[in-house]
Amino acid sequence: MQRKAWFEIHDHPLFPGFLRDLVTEALEAMWNAQDFYGPVAARLRRALDESGATRVVDLCSGGGGPWLRFSRDLAGEDGSAPAVLLTDKYPNQRAFQQIQDATGRAIGFYPEPVDAMRIPPELAGFRTMFSTFHHFAPNEARAILKDAFDHRQGIAVFEAAKCDCRTLAAVFVVPLLALRLAPRTQPFRWGRIVWTYCLPAIPFTLWLDGLLSCLRSYSRADMRELVEGMTHENYSWEIGEERRGLISVRYLVGCPVGGAGTVNVLLEEMERPAQSGRRAGR
Repeated sequence: MQRKAWFEIHDHPLFPGFLRDLVTEALEAMWNAQDFYGPVAARLRRALDESGATRVVDLCSGGGGPWLRFSRDLAGEDGSAPAVLLTDKYPNQRAFQQIQDATGRAIGFYPEPVDAMRIPPELAGFRTMFSTFHHFAPNEARAILKDAFDHRQGIAVFEAAKCDCRTLAAVFVVPLLALRLAPRTQPFRWGRIVWTYCLPAIPFTLWLDGLLSCLRSYSRADMRELVEGMTHENYSWEIGEERRGLISVRYLVGCPVGGAGTVNVLLEEMERPAQSGRRAGR
């Protein structure tokens, strides 16, 4: 397996909670400003339609992830979008409440801690993870996927971090984005200004954790290894990559479907790079 067992600064138990919230809020601001995850909106929309899910349960939401902008990209032809519920092991309720208020409760949140490996039964819905899957060791990542598979819930993992020269070079732009967006991120916080400009802990953490994220990221071969053995005629896996300009997003999507679709069919397809990302059994 390609993934390396590094850790990120803002994940460490000793990292101050208030600073972790400021870092994840900065990430959210960058994702929404740059529309990093726009390229995968159509793919997730299709998976939601195939599974019949009417609610998205976002795991490891941090400061809210890309949802303020992404939820608009996810809207169907009639303008309707699925309800979204933000969750996290360390819920940033201040940020979640702001997003809920800004969207008229179209995006809500679960106030209690949620372990991505053990989802409470009341949180049924299509599960998503944005730029957080690489935080989990292989046995934990497999447990996340298996829990969704065992309960026949859809799951979509999206990762912008990749261990390639293009992405590693792009990480060096991240601190500049943080410096540019800090005064405009709402609501305005003096703490954000202090820890961005006076004591630039936020830009530094984003830069270093960005590099470590790339080293910790799962390759497509790693993802295939993680889902080996999770086969069922009514559940399919899809692994691939979407690109729009310089932005590239790797994805792993598991979806309960009405027709036949197995992991083995997908793995054969994935050996052909030009055809990567096709739906198994399609």
